[in-house]
Amino acid sequence: MSQIDIEKLHLWVQDRDTVLKYSTHVDWRYGEKPDYTHSNEKLAQESTRNHPSNSLETLVQNLVRTFDIEANFKTNPAQWLSVVPDQFRMSTNGGSRHTITDLINSGTYKLMIGNTKNYKATEENFETSTGLFHTAFPNGFLWEVLEVYSGPPEIVFKWRHWGEFKGEFKGYAPTNETIEVIGTSVVRVTDDLKILSLEHYYDNTQFLAKLTSGGKLLKTPQNQQKKSNSLWRRFWNLIRKLWGKKEKSASANLQTSRCPFAAVMK
Repeated sequence: MSQIDIEKLHLWVQDRDTVLKYSTHVDWRYGEKPDYTHSNEKLAQESTRNHPSNSLETLVQNLVRTFDIEANFKTNPAQWLSVVPDQFRMSTNGGSRHTITDLINSGTYKLMIGNTKNYKATEENFETSTGLFHTAFPNGFLWEVLEVYSGPPEIVFKWRHWGEFKGEFKGYAPTNETIEVIGTSVVRVTDDLKILSLEHYYDNTQFLAKLTSGGKLLKTPQNQQKKSNSLWRRFWNLIRKLWGKKEKSASANLQTSRCPFAAVMK
């Protein structure tokens, strides 16, 4: 793939906003497609790479970001574009090979971290695990491709995950520092660039050590009240999203699409 014209390729390797633009009639987890406006602004400010628009790095970054959208927000495996649903598997550090169903039920955080001293995947579900990291990184936990070492059908690349640790994590105080995680992944894809397998390799113990380095928060009335308010806000936001989903489903039969990619969305 020495010469790439990404705009002429499949929807799942386009930029994230284009993927969302043409994602219609999707069973979104919270009743509506995600909004990455804030994330895009932060990426523009904080990314360490500015890959050329038709580079292999951009293609890989687009593909993995599409996968991330689907892993976190699409609850119907048949609507995933970035993977071959019945063959896809994901593993971390040589561990268990997870299916799409595992991702939908558990989320990426739980499956990528597993059972460690400071985080027990077996005690978490999608909502609790996602909530932990959204609380710890209220301004977002961003991701970018750093380098790509080989092209399709077996893509090996280095990535960076980072965010400002400004909220508590499992009772540990935030340090307000930027926590950065560097890892390597291996992606095996089909001829049309759908993911067959995804293997991640990174040091999860170092990541969690940083999240607990601030020490335990004191159980003062003020801290207890903040935690209570935070839980209530998360619960109320979930209710609002579910209610929105109910209203949208009632009117779904009135919606039509002129999306040029509609054929691949079925």
